[in-house]
Amino acid sequence: MKYSIILFYKYVTIDDTKLFLEREKAVCAALNLTGRMIIASEGVNATLEGTTEDIARYRAHLARDKRFKNVDIKETEGKGTLFPRLSVKVRSEIVSSYLPAAVDPRKQTGVHLPPHELKKWFAEGKDFEIIDMRNDYEYAVGHFRGSHASGMDAFRDLSKIAENFEPLKEKTVVTVCTGGVRCEKASAYLQSIGFKNVYQLEGGMHRYMEAYPGEDFDGALYTFDGRVTMDFGGERTIVGKCAHCGSPSEAFADCIEETCGKHFIACDACRNADGKVGCKEHVGVAV
Repeated sequence: MKYSIILFYKYVTIDDTKLFLEREKAVCAALNLTGRMIIASEGVNATLEGTTEDIARYRAHLARDKRFKNVDIKETEGKGTLFPRLSVKVRSEIVSSYLPAAVDPRKQTGVHLPPHELKKWFAEGKDFEIIDMRNDYEYAVGHFRGSHASGMDAFRDLSKIAENFEPLKEKTVVTVCTGGVRCEKASAYLQSIGFKNVYQLEGGMHRYMEAYPGEDFDGALYTFDGRVTMDFGGERTIVGKCAHCGSPSEAFADCIEETCGKHFIACDACRNADGKVGCKEHVGVAV
């Protein structure tokens, strides 16, 4: 049996979020889909897994809603076990940013830059800066060459670290993230604080790596599911390093100290017999 994973988002007005939740939850449950969906008045953000046939049925269902007729849905091969359950929830935002309500991608956002245009920019040596709007641990395992790390532990820290990008304010900047949902809001925020030439990578890193596997992007793409990381083939460089010994690795671990919560790269050699390891502050717990 073949399985598929779909990833999609759209900033679009959802007037009755509770009614929309009930509909989507019922459809997903009927199709035995697992994964997570966040619904807010500003839109939807979802990652779902199911049999390839059931995913096709869900896509057909979504296409019947005129609000999502042209939504960009990214589909990759699944395993059927990458999510433990289905979670459909209503939140105040489809990705937590804690930014002012005026920062609204439905009204204003950076210019969408298709992957082929970004590829052209690389080839021509255009003067531009890439700002990676993901968390630090995502950046650590893979990123565009020459891009700027955000310095964020979580996307909700964006307003706190924005001053780090002040030197780029007069530059042409491109915001990037996994699938587009964060860099779309981030580009809107940069515009709100005075950045003039703001673009966002359309479809995120996912679409770029599909089109140009192993090119311009080093390492692997972090995913928030059972895969943890993925790549799209091609020749690539492993940039992830074990937090303890510095050896090349793309394997992640959660600190063995349950109250810690740190998520980091750890090679097999630095783990205990159970495959667990502490962060630098709690390494003694694991060894």
